[in-house]
Amino acid sequence: MSTPTPSAALNADRRTADLTALGDGGRVDVVVIGGGITGAGIALDAASRGLSVVLVEKHDLAFGTSRWSSKLVHGGLRYLATGNVGIARRSAAERGILMTRTAPHLVTAMPQLVPLLPSMSATSRALVRVGFAAGDGLRKLAGTPASTLPRSRRVDASRAVDLVPTVRRDGLDGAFLAYDGQLVDDARLVVAVARTAAQHGARILTRVAASDATGTSVRLTDQLTGETLDVTARAVLNASGVWAGDVDPSITLRPSRGTHLVFDAAAFGNPVAALTVPIPGATNRFIFAMPEQLGRVYLGLTDEEAPGPIPDVPEPTPAEVSFLLDTVNTALAVALGPEDVVGAYAGLRPLIDNGPGPTADVSREHAVVESATGVLSVIGGKLTEYRYMAQDVVDRAVARRGLTAGPCRTADLPLVGAPANPGAAPGSTAGLPPSLVARYGAEAPNVLVQATCERPGDAVADGIDVIRAEFEYARTHEGALTVDDVLDRRTRIGLVASDRAKAIGAAIELLG
Repeated sequence: MSTPTPSAALNADRRTADLTALGDGGRVDVVVIGGGITGAGIALDAASRGLSVVLVEKHDLAFGTSRWSSKLVHGGLRYLATGNVGIARRSAAERGILMTRTAPHLVTAMPQLVPLLPSMSATSRALVRVGFAAGDGLRKLAGTPASTLPRSRRVDASRAVDLVPTVRRDGLDGAFLAYDGQLVDDARLVVAVARTAAQHGARILTRVAASDATGTSVRLTDQLTGETLDVTARAVLNASGVWAGDVDPSITLRPSRGTHLVFDAAAFGNPVAALTVPIPGATNRFIFAMPEQLGRVYLGLTDEEAPGPIPDVPEPTPAEVSFLLDTVNTALAVALGPEDVVGAYAGLRPLIDNGPGPTADVSREHAVVESATGVLSVIGGKLTEYRYMAQDVVDRAVARRGLTAGPCRTADLPLVGAPANPGAAPGSTAGLPPSLVARYGAEAPNVLVQATCERPGDAVADGIDVIRAEFEYARTHEGALTVDDVLDRRTRIGLVASDRAKAIGAAIELLG
């Protein structure tokens, strides 16, 4: 008799059952510390190879850096420009895997518009044109079809205005148009990966802190009850990002802060392309004003040194806000000011410390290091390469610890919500709200079918295209335990304070 496929649903009951089953003195093959994209990726890789896996996260899934990105799955063009061919090729390959096989429901092609304005020199124009051509080459090398990620091209001024209505028109000589991968949301990717790991038998335990980690053991503390248990593992893998040094004090990172501003999309004329603006005085560095879900535009991003203690939630600085506004205004017909900013966020990149110099020039390569006690830590890296990083660290754990495991399967493993995932809902998504389908893919019908709340199809608040069933589903299937989990991570309503205030009543009701 075949073994039934575990459910992908994460909720309080499953958390309690998994903690009970694990028990004090429990034994597993792998413990993963950290519930960001890297930790979730490791849990999926290991579980899909047949290993017993526990992932622990002291807060919530995607609590740290993984929810503060630009929501882009980069093709590696910037790294090609700096001569790092390896990471550029890998990034293009990983982008193609996400867009065509593992998460086509979460990653789509985003047009990027570089307006050709008088302030842009002939040299800069040539560099952008050559860069975009190189990006097309990377896409072809990765085997990503043009039907998924269109070729770059030049468009006239009229088309540029159609795509970004508020672009500066004085002297506009058309624009370069290229495409990259865009996530509907980075935190949703983390949740999808974690739930797919659960679908393969991994125990995903949020609000559980790890301490006293060695290569073969770790103490776990339930943050909700205060109870502790000791777990024995054949491999303990540290994927806690900028907090990696808390697990292995020998690790030294050099965090850099990336800040984004949030606008109502109307401030940019409801664009359908990302306005891409060269940073004055810099080569191959741009800021992006990107159309996003919930009728917003995110403007980012900065790359600033962030020394000192690591905060749970980093904050943008006034200087970064001014820099982003000043830079984007060079390409806009009507200047934006602080009063147009409806929200902001900042994240810390867990960069490897390789000496002085601007953080923008620090390599985005990752490394796997072993502590004196045997903990394997993965540090550095970038969101686009999460799957490759996970494969690398699990390969090393298998080799060093003599684990009996199958080969890596994640390059062809559809995530929860992808049409080919076993948990995809039967039937069509036709007729469902487009925003619901964008966030849940083939799982969207389940969100409504399995809802038990009153008025499941109603918006959680006026003007917010999230329905009540989504809040309930966050609790019953996506591991949300608190109102903040729902507002700040399962949805991104909380990025705008006024939206949070409108939706918090429904969140309290539907979280029970």
